[in-house]
Amino acid sequence: MKKECVTMLLAGGVGKRLGLLTQNIAKPAVPFGGRYRIIDFTLSNCLNSRMYTVGVLTQYSPPLELHKHIGVGKPWDMDRMEDGLTILSPFTVNDGGSWYLGTADAITKNINYIEGYDPEYLIVLSGDHIYHMDYTKLLQQHKEKGADVTISAIEVPWEETSRFGILNTTDDLKIYQFEEKPMKAKNNLASMGIYIFNWKILKDYLEDDATNNNSNHDFGQDILPAMIENNLSLYAYRFEGYWKDVGTINSYWEAHMDLLEDHLPFSLNNDEWRIYSHDSNFSPQLIDKNTSIHHSLVNNGCVISGTIDHTVLFENVEIKKDAIVKESILLPGVRVGENAFLQRVIVQENVTIPANTRIIANSDSEPVVLSNENLESIS
Repeated sequence: MKKECVTMLLAGGVGKRLGLLTQNIAKPAVPFGGRYRIIDFTLSNCLNSRMYTVGVLTQYSPPLELHKHIGVGKPWDMDRMEDGLTILSPFTVNDGGSWYLGTADAITKNINYIEGYDPEYLIVLSGDHIYHMDYTKLLQQHKEKGADVTISAIEVPWEETSRFGILNTTDDLKIYQFEEKPMKAKNNLASMGIYIFNWKILKDYLEDDATNNNSNHDFGQDILPAMIENNLSLYAYRFEGYWKDVGTINSYWEAHMDLLEDHLPFSLNNDEWRIYSHDSNFSPQLIDKNTSIHHSLVNNGCVISGTIDHTVLFENVEIKKDAIVKESILLPGVRVGENAFLQRVIVQENVTIPANTRIIANSDSEPVVLSNENLESIS
């Protein structure tokens, strides 16, 4: 079956900088926004953009929770017979299995899957960013420019440029240099890890890269610089909306606090660009008469008898009488005991905070992540 465009979603990030949050689950499966997981945002973008042929590339232990969550893609209307969503785990022909060596190698090892659809274009996405984006607009610019490659880009704070691939462009956004995580960047236009390639051109570069023993087999370090050196036509697509790389504890916490802003150009309540996920079917929330709630997200199954302020509660969270929770994120199943006080903390799933516990992270330090293993030592 021929498809104009095939989407490959890279969902294999190790997520080491998220610490305890990725100790037992893959980064794209980390809960986000009260009832979602990080990967839901990219998958929902695919659905809203009518990109239904999606290969999800997973690796690193443990992927079980991620595979279970994705399933056959039903929440995103991708449980289809002829295309839809396909999980593509690492494999090799000779020894049966190996990790993907890099982002480019992940695509190379799945050339047969892509070739089965004989596409004109290949979209490569990352599964660990929070944003709304219509990929058809990206594809439209790619066609209008007659580009070989289009890279979606956004301006980031100058102090964060060393975390990203930086695009140096002419006034018409033609890319003449790609700097992967430079220590001293020339500008702050950063790659979002969203690429559109003319498939036949990319395939040739991937096959050549696979035979290069000195390559990192990575788009940012190898494939894109090689294409620029060979004078291919690469353009940036300037993205103006909200986009967050939630790769650190700080950025994960900040992204949740962003959801509580009054005028953020990004909303979980956007009926024109909905975010889809599994429905856990918890009962409605129960708010006690003595409860005080200020500017917070409260989800199904929650029972609140205390005070919450600028806080995100995932499903099935309980806040006992006289407990106070501020500027925090409580993942599913958390229990907060009476008279407890929490500020700037992230509490992992099913953790019980004992009564009278007091934990506060300073505003100039990283939020505290609480688990059953470290709770006693921190409190």
